[in-house]
Amino acid sequence: MSGHPCISSNKVEGTPVYNPNGDKLGSIDDLVIDKRSGHVRYAALEFGGFLGMGTDRYPLPWDMLTYDTGLDGYVVPLQKEQLDKAPHYGRDTTPEWTDAYGRKVYDYYGVAWQ
Repeated sequence: MSGHPCISSNKVEGTPVYNPNGDKLGSIDDLVIDKRSGHVRYAALEFGGFLGMGTDRYPLPWDMLTYDTGLDGYVVPLQKEQLDKAPHYGRDTTPEWTDAYGRKVYDYYGVAWQ
């Protein structure tokens, strides 16, 4: 990663995501951006399945992710077990990104809704 503070979304997509123990949880599949503020609301974590089959998307509040240059990926303060009951959606579906949905996601992770 260069010293620049900004990054293109196509470079974020596919970036691995790890838990604090260094275990790989999955990778970033997509970013959801608030149209009014321009801020990233969620990073959709591709998680589960086997060899890319049967994976679901788990929206994570963007502020939960911290980039780790040593891992060349993002770290989130989660364990795999916490994702089992987390809000998620299938590869071929997309939730309606409403404030109510956002509050549900942020509440699950204990993050204040912005």
